Amino acid sequence: MMIRSSRVAALCGAVVLAALVALPAQAARVGVLANRFFFEVAADFNAKVPGHTFTGVDVSATAPTLSALLSNYDVVLLFEDSTFVNSTAVGDVVAAFANSGRAVVIGTFYDQDRSDTTPTVDFTPHGWGALEAIDPNTSDGTGTPYAARTLNVPGLVPHPLTAGLTALTSAKYAGGNQAKAGTIVVANWQEKNARGLPDPAIAYRLTSLACVIHVAIAPNYPAIGVAGVDFGGDFYRAWTNAADFAASGCGTVPHVPTLSEWGLAALTLLMAGLAFAHRRRLRPYRSGR
Repeated sequence: MMIRSSRVAALCGAVVLAALVALPAQAARVGVLANRFFFEVAADFNAKVPGHTFTGVDVSATAPTLSALLSNYDVVLLFEDSTFVNSTAVGDVVAAFANSGRAVVIGTFYDQDRSDTTPTVDFTPHGWGALEAIDPNTSDGTGTPYAARTLNVPGLVPHPLTAGLTALTSAKYAGGNQAKAGTIVVANWQEKNARGLPDPAIAYRLTSLACVIHVAIAPNYPAIGVAGVDFGGDFYRAWTNAADFAASGCGTVPHVPTLSEWGLAALTLLMAGLAFAHRRRLRPYRSGR
């Protein structure tokens, strides 16, 4: 007995669906861009943030080209330790990376080089160029307050960025931000910012093709602090969530070239099935032997 073309197409579709559902989480090549501690963060996250590959990139004196970023990385993690003159050039190329459709994650002390931060005797902000137009938060005018921050757990918004978070603390290297209009804030610190407003702990902003995520704690904390004293709680879970969400394109469906071999095989099967169905429609249907 011949199988009707519609049944063939349905069968192929079911196979494709099963294969895609079974796909593992999308692994990402993450470029860790900073003026200091980039190698330390990459090594630490490679050991403790599963499913992704982290590579340190020194941007203290030279900004990478957009083509280099696009060729080597699916996601960029950007932070700094003390302000640096090259931040404007780095911000411009990272903005271009984000506007190409690849997600960017930023961490403390990003806020201190933002052009709206008040200069102090310790640092002078240089700005992040075009990145400031698409990042989720402004500075609260002061920047990282060097004061304790504790995650407001009851106020967490259910979201991939907050999955599994039960606690997060910082002795002094977190906070100092204010969400922009249109930013999606999924977690705040319990403490207010310098303006007496909510201080976002985890937030992201979608602008055209760009997705920029801000986790407002220092990703290099293990290199400069003591776990359980200077920072604590679900530190690595927060960064794992950020890397996972960024790798997913901030919740969008990955492009076909990034699918696993199983996904590609399933798509090939679907195409073959549809082609067979099309040929069957061109012939008169005959049942029986």
